[in-house]
Amino acid sequence: MGVERFGMEVKMNTALSWIKAYVPDLECTDQEYMDAMTLSGTKVEGYSRRDHNLDKIVVGQIEKIERHPDADKLIVCQVNIGTEVIQIVTGAPNVSEGDKVPVVLNGGKVAGGHDGGPLPEDGIAIKAGKLRGVPSNGMMCSIEELGSDRNMYPEAPELGIYIFKEDVEVGSDAIEALGLHDTVFEYEVTSNRVDCYSVIGIAREAAATFRKPFYPPQVFVTGNGGNVEDYISVEVEDRELCPRYCARVCTNIQIGPSPKWMQRRLAASGIRPINNLVDITNYVMEEYGQPMHAYDLETIAGHKIIVRRAKDGDVFKTLDGQERKLDADVLMICDAEKEVGIAGIMGGENSMITDEVKTVLFEAASFNGANIRKSAKRVGLRTDASGKFEKGLDPHNAAAAINRACQLIEELGCGEVVDGMVDVCSELKTEVELTFEPDRYNRLLGTDVSKEEMLEIFQRIEVQYDAAENKLIIPTFRQDILRQCDIAEEVARFYGYDKIPSTLPNGEATTGKLPFKLRIEQKARDIAEYCGFSQGMCYSFESPKVFDKLLLEADDPARRAIGISNPLGEDFSIMRTVSLNGMLTSLATNYNRRNKDVRLYELGNIYIPKNLPLTELPDERMQFTLGMYGEGDFFTMKGVIEEFFDSIGLCKKITYDPNAGKNFLHPGRQAKVVYEGCILGYLGEVHPEVCDNYDMKAKAYVAVLDMPAIIPYATFDRKYEGIAKYPAVMRDISMVVPKEIMVGQIEDVIAQRGGKILEEYQLFDIYEGDQIKEGFKSVAYSITFRAKDRTLEESDITAAMKKILNGLEGMGIELRS
Repeated sequence: MGVERFGMEVKMNTALSWIKAYVPDLECTDQEYMDAMTLSGTKVEGYSRRDHNLDKIVVGQIEKIERHPDADKLIVCQVNIGTEVIQIVTGAPNVSEGDKVPVVLNGGKVAGGHDGGPLPEDGIAIKAGKLRGVPSNGMMCSIEELGSDRNMYPEAPELGIYIFKEDVEVGSDAIEALGLHDTVFEYEVTSNRVDCYSVIGIAREAAATFRKPFYPPQVFVTGNGGNVEDYISVEVEDRELCPRYCARVCTNIQIGPSPKWMQRRLAASGIRPINNLVDITNYVMEEYGQPMHAYDLETIAGHKIIVRRAKDGDVFKTLDGQERKLDADVLMICDAEKEVGIAGIMGGENSMITDEVKTVLFEAASFNGANIRKSAKRVGLRTDASGKFEKGLDPHNAAAAINRACQLIEELGCGEVVDGMVDVCSELKTEVELTFEPDRYNRLLGTDVSKEEMLEIFQRIEVQYDAAENKLIIPTFRQDILRQCDIAEEVARFYGYDKIPSTLPNGEATTGKLPFKLRIEQKARDIAEYCGFSQGMCYSFESPKVFDKLLLEADDPARRAIGISNPLGEDFSIMRTVSLNGMLTSLATNYNRRNKDVRLYELGNIYIPKNLPLTELPDERMQFTLGMYGEGDFFTMKGVIEEFFDSIGLCKKITYDPNAGKNFLHPGRQAKVVYEGCILGYLGEVHPEVCDNYDMKAKAYVAVLDMPAIIPYATFDRKYEGIAKYPAVMRDISMVVPKEIMVGQIEDVIAQRGGKILEEYQLFDIYEGDQIKEGFKSVAYSITFRAKDRTLEESDITAAMKKILNGLEGMGIELRS
């Protein structure tokens, strides 16, 4: 069961043959197993057959070997395959007459080549043929050709054919003899299911899922007499960090290879067999999910174990030969004179087990999960053991696991077990008791499961029922079941999520709706998508190099970014303070993949520190970022943001300040967006140099709106007016305007001086050319007047237009004749 941590979940691999050791009646296809286990809550990510691409491979015995007549490095073998003797030509240097070897027959298939390289997807077909003129009717196989390697089969030769050391029947299935008729399943186990970090835990789930009997290991330790306390004493100074420490002693240790069945189970789970003692500790860790450690008792000074905190500044060399810096928060396993291991993480080089070991001290303990996690990070060392301990193991499991290890010592003839166990233990966790409330579970789930069916489910998962007290008694290994909703979940997953009907919610609560902030954000999405923009999501982690790519000044406040203490790398080492890098990166990716007319938007936070180093949480500000290239320009982008403002009730005039001061925008095509004197964001064309920095050879336009600044002005209240009863009057004016005057300034004059009868104004022409004098431009507006209570007279229009024209003339604007 290889374990890989991934976020809040753990990926692990388990061989089906090991599961069937405890659920022998389990009969199903690999796909049926995957689907059923996933549906019952033990998510299976996938599976792989260990005998994939292995076909027509039998045990053959070499009866005669002759040299090849035309090749010095080839030999001709007569191989008995049970039904006949076939001739095989090989260049293997390690075979002898009488050897039993795996033989792939004519028309068969092997998984890969003898060099151990990547396995071809469809395997390699074997056909009869000739080698240097001599017929060859099959092939003898190396372990690599069978899809494995020497890490998993250490008895295999480094170069050459695999030779069976044990007695196997000639003509029998070689894949069966090698234990390769198996399937390895990959599970995704959430961190609250500590019991499923073990083969027994997965097997218990499989038995419950398929309604089959579960047979856990029956542990009996005979012992050789003696008293363990004559060999070892244990003192735990910090009971909070080590609530339980169990120790047993084994004498007359005989180091040797572990049996094939144990090697095969470990190999199928991705663990390399080493020797019987190491294999037993690994086997029990995978079987019970309880990490163990073995010490050579002769290296333990004073034959005493002390569990205590390290001292600040201590240095300790672990089994991997690395020196680790310690502090007072790291829990250590010590003897009477020195440290011998980092608790829950790794033993020390000074207590390493060697082949000369005679007396072994077994340790199985329970440690504080949070402390192990922090210690592993502090010393820079994470192991399979720490990965299990940091989830918070059941202290009851420690005694069961150490007794199982001692049982295997006896069964494998590895040594003799001293009677008794040193058990330094705080008060053990008691079983959780919950009132049995079947009606409540059905209401929660929308089901109609009977009381009897629920009790049958609980029996399968080893939850006991006290009928007299109407109590459910939760076993201690199920640390995830703490309250009634957890019990309801157990009912749901074994009753079958697929059987739960769809029902309407009931209750007296009123219909809910999104909070105001989220409604504004949803309106932003709606408008962006209506205008042809697609949503993107960008990383909050960025590189400090982003600021240079965006041409920010050395003293720009945006450079004051929050550094990440444990970054994935330099490219993800700070929290972003501007949202443009992700948008420009996405636009550039689309451009370089030759996508035309791309429009993207993002709603994501930037992180502005109030001070550095951090003393309080930063200001997280949601930014509505739009970016585009291709069809469209500055005014297209301006229209999109005005459509958004209009949809959220910003009914007053939006103004644009061309002095935005953004180095990453084109100096003549940028503007701040201002509403009632408050800056809501900015928009503009991306500076050509910035486009080059992002490897984008097209004009790009962006807009960034600060949502926290916008929300105070937004409203969904609407006041509707009836259709106008009286006619409108329109007047067009054409003006010669100094170039430095913007149309927004002209519109301000029109709005201020038009009076109550001004309904709207519309810019319909801007012209610069030979017919206009130098330094000026021609601007034309259409102005509409209307009164709500009467028909306008010419005098009303004339008075309003005169006020407007007087205001414009005061700005140096001339009316065109």
